[in-house]
Amino acid sequence: MSTMTAQAGLPFGRPLTVEDLEAMPDDGHRYELIDGTLIVTPAPSWPHQGVQVRLTTWLYERCPRDLRVIAAPFEVQLAMDTAVQPDLIVTRFADLTRKNLPVPPLLAVEIGSPSTALIDRNLKRATYERFGIPSYWLVDPDPERPTLTVLELESEAYVERATVTVEESVEVATPFEVRLSPWDLTRDLRPE
Repeated sequence: MSTMTAQAGLPFGRPLTVEDLEAMPDDGHRYELIDGTLIVTPAPSWPHQGVQVRLTTWLYERCPRDLRVIAAPFEVQLAMDTAVQPDLIVTRFADLTRKNLPVPPLLAVEIGSPSTALIDRNLKRATYERFGIPSYWLVDPDPERPTLTVLELESEAYVERATVTVEESVEVATPFEVRLSPWDLTRDLRPE
């Protein structure tokens, strides 16, 4: 039987593969694989989604024509045992397939949630670094004190280029030139 259920269908005694991941149920959870280990996260909160929409729009409006800005859920397949869904990616149009992105994106962005903070700052950071994703941004969507951390790959390791808070802004050149502030990304979260 090729159908897999979350309770009884997971294989034992071996790392999971992308094929196993494709058989997972469509139940509102985000299923990702890192080195054959399943990571399951619940649907994000509305502040998370608000920031995701704002940042996607901000980047989309400034994106060169040969690149694409794509918000999750969208799979980035880095290996047969590693498939992730960053909250937002920027990639070359030529690298996309209808189903997924089979190569590392130019930028991966994770928007913080209490349930994913350690995974985003440690496991995903190490994974994105290992697979050579040139830029990795971490966004904390706290409406009162939002932050944006910009990491760039240098000599196979991420270097923190900037961490900006509230109304401070940062100008980045990779994957394309853009200037933004955490305050702009979270303005819809405040009732003002």
